[in-house]
Amino acid sequence: MMSAMPYPLSVSVEPLLTNRNRLTTAFRLILAIPHLILVGGVGAGFAYHRGGNSPATFSGETGVLGTFAFILAIVSWFTIVLGGEHSKTIREYTRFYLRWRVRALSYVMLLEDRYPPFGDAAYPTSLTVEDATLPRNRLTVGLRLLLAVPHYIALFFVLFGWWVTTIVSWVAILITARYPNGLYDFGVGALRWLLRVEAYLLLMIDEYPPFTLN
Repeated sequence: MMSAMPYPLSVSVEPLLTNRNRLTTAFRLILAIPHLILVGGVGAGFAYHRGGNSPATFSGETGVLGTFAFILAIVSWFTIVLGGEHSKTIREYTRFYLRWRVRALSYVMLLEDRYPPFGDAAYPTSLTVEDATLPRNRLTVGLRLLLAVPHYIALFFVLFGWWVTTIVSWVAILITARYPNGLYDFGVGALRWLLRVEAYLLLMIDEYPPFTLN
């Protein structure tokens, strides 16, 4: 039997289960506001809002930098489908955004206590995206939004479960200064799943994301 190839996007999180900072945990969402504005919160970056007769717009889940990354993904959709090319500058910007986002999300998700840096700097949580395999798969790029629909549905339930378990974990940290092991692993898995799908939607990779928390 052939072994499965590793996915071209990996998220590494240094576990922090004990001796948690109760004070910063208590005010985590307030402390994270600057990062939430810039790179978004815990949710699917493909979400949008429609109110009344107003046109659809990207939600705040992507943040300011994320909204720009998705606009660039629209540009890249045309350059890849029509010419098979993905701008190196756009790829580098998107990689920068995803690395910043994964650090901010790990802080918001209570996986780390250290305040995330503004920009690209060392942090206990890191993200690596390999260069896309050439030639690019124009067919899957052309149908990317449609192909991602099963993940939209799966992530809805995964992230709903994460919000519930994180409320429990938040209380547990405030009382015991410890993050329950099983719930921590689930949070890390939810983070990995979310970032894989976002990178897929941002056209950084062509390999279909796995339906797994691992």
